[in-house]
Amino acid sequence: MHTVAVIALDGVIPFDLSTPIEVFSRTRLPGGRAAYRVRVCAASPEVDAGAFALRAPWPLAAVAEADTIIVPGTADPTAPVPEEVLDALREAAGRGTRIASICVGAFVLAATGLLDGLRATTHWSAADLLAALHPAVEVDPGVLYVDNGHLLTSAGAAAGLDLCLHMIRRDLGSAVAADAARLSVMPLERDGGQAQFIVHDQPPAPRGSVLEPLMRWMEDNARRELTLDELARRSGMSVRTLNRRFREQTGTSPLQWLHRARIRQAQYLLETTAHPVERIAAQVGFGSPTAFRDRFKRLTGTSPHAYRRTFRTQQAP
Repeated sequence: MHTVAVIALDGVIPFDLSTPIEVFSRTRLPGGRAAYRVRVCAASPEVDAGAFALRAPWPLAAVAEADTIIVPGTADPTAPVPEEVLDALREAAGRGTRIASICVGAFVLAATGLLDGLRATTHWSAADLLAALHPAVEVDPGVLYVDNGHLLTSAGAAAGLDLCLHMIRRDLGSAVAADAARLSVMPLERDGGQAQFIVHDQPPAPRGSVLEPLMRWMEDNARRELTLDELARRSGMSVRTLNRRFREQTGTSPLQWLHRARIRQAQYLLETTAHPVERIAAQVGFGSPTAFRDRFKRLTGTSPHAYRRTFRTQQAP
């Protein structure tokens, strides 16, 4: 079982600490088994968490057995980090362990030197300080998270959830990650820049909305060549009224929503099958592979082939 070690430092931000604990501990494999083992580790017997103190059940040495290490933020990101913590992180990185920070936990990773020469992010309000203290780190405050392979950083607050869901998707695929997202009452993907290979979220129509049956039908028939006139006839509205309702309830147009639905279906096929890109383009309703590649890159920030290399976690049938 994949072991996730969460390091609790003095001054740890409770929200940052609890996010990976809740998300990873509740993630289940298709058969219902737990996907991750979560261990909270600390360098001292008692940790000051601001409003309360906590006793971590695992010593810092336990991070040596982890497959993933999470470093939550602390109330004072400039506070000195115990040398034993920095050494443990450097040694783990040397073993190839995946290490991720949440919010201003990036300051701890930066203090190890592991982020030198790499792109990273943190809470927007601390980005300038991180860049000033660690000029060798390329700080990007405009994204939800940055994935450098074995080193990952996230922005503040809810971006820690985005990062955890991203790691679950990398490990176990989109179906398991989507279940974890539902438990967290979070969208699996949010618009946060190009680094995350994100398809912009499709806001669902409110239950009982006149658009709900049409949107289900559009997803089921996405591979067909659908026109705005056909969608309007299907909905029993004029084209003008359909466009207005879509804008009011989803924030986008019917055809843009359809393009995103097609790209989502393509992502699933890229993750779970070995079908050539040309076949997938036809399966999800694009008239040509070129049009598919252009639309895919526009919405995800990467190519279909690069996406498959990143997210295909097992041998597809």
